[in-house]
Amino acid sequence: MAHRTFFSFHYERDVWRASIVRKSDVTKQDVDAEWIDGSLWEEAKKQGKDAVRRLIDDALVGTSVAAVLIGNETSTRQWVKYEINESIERGNGLLGIHIHKIEDRQGKTAPKGANPLPGGYKTYDWVDHDGYVNLGSWVDAAHDEAH
Repeated sequence: MAHRTFFSFHYERDVWRASIVRKSDVTKQDVDAEWIDGSLWEEAKKQGKDAVRRLIDDALVGTSVAAVLIGNETSTRQWVKYEINESIERGNGLLGIHIHKIEDRQGKTAPKGANPLPGGYKTYDWVDHDGYVNLGSWVDAAHDEAH
């Protein structure tokens, strides 16, 4: 069953890797992906913290799962932390996916980043755990654990 899923990640550093994860759902019907468009993100940042909060809050409306795409610096990002906390507050399922082994546009991988999720939430590795095939089941499991 498809669950509307919010994808949280370090935009500037990991948008390429995140797009690979996001595009994997195009050929499948098991994940309904939601994420903030880059131009909207940049505009909200110019308007200040309240605008960024509103943008995130609006994007989370109607979601039932949040997937945190964990790159090298994700755990240090203020807005990723906010998205995690808001997802927990809303009762969304939550999971982490390490994306450091996905090649960027130059064909390079990155060092593994620290997991920003609180204890008890499952994390996976996109490459090692075959995310392309298993993303839907991971999202289903996170949803079921929360509901």
